[in-house]
Amino acid sequence: MLHKKKKTMQLREFFLLVRSDLYRYHGKVSSAVFLKNVLFTPGFKYSFWMRVVSYLSQHVFFRRVAYRIPYFVLMHYTYKYGISIPHNTTVGPGLYLGHFGGIVVHEKSVIGRNCNISHDVTLGQANRGEKKGHPIIGDNVYIGPGAKIVGRVNVGNNVAIGANCVVTHDVPENAVVVGIPGRVVSLDGAQEYVNFTDY
Repeated sequence: MLHKKKKTMQLREFFLLVRSDLYRYHGKVSSAVFLKNVLFTPGFKYSFWMRVVSYLSQHVFFRRVAYRIPYFVLMHYTYKYGISIPHNTTVGPGLYLGHFGGIVVHEKSVIGRNCNISHDVTLGQANRGEKKGHPIIGDNVYIGPGAKIVGRVNVGNNVAIGANCVVTHDVPENAVVVGIPGRVVSLDGAQEYVNFTDY
């Protein structure tokens, strides 16, 4: 996935992002499912308000008139649930936050489609060395509990990163990565870890 300059989000794109995020939780979308999840599912609740703030912040009129309250709601959930994914982070459709707590994502990270982020995951920036920069995560990637991805690391599509793994080097497509430092142990990928992607 290339790191491209973000274009202004249109309303249709906003609804598609919210719909795809919601679908990842149950494989269906309806008003009742939305209401249930936006009220009672911490991961979806956070991603919904992140999408709202992201959309409003890109439009001058909304940024002046209707930005502050959703922003403070997002900040409230940041502290309540321990999820810190800045609204200006590039996040593809189908984000799934299975459990809350200890999720920290650098704002310049890039996250592809259908990414599963578990609790205690960090996508962090390296400030020096050959991997100076921030992570770029491909599509259909599962990031297990406690995993850390630090620096300008390219994680390919359909990758599964194991619990407490520390990734500091590029990961090829379909890899399963475990350990400290992370090493590829198979090419079975993220199949059966990343579900409900047919939205």
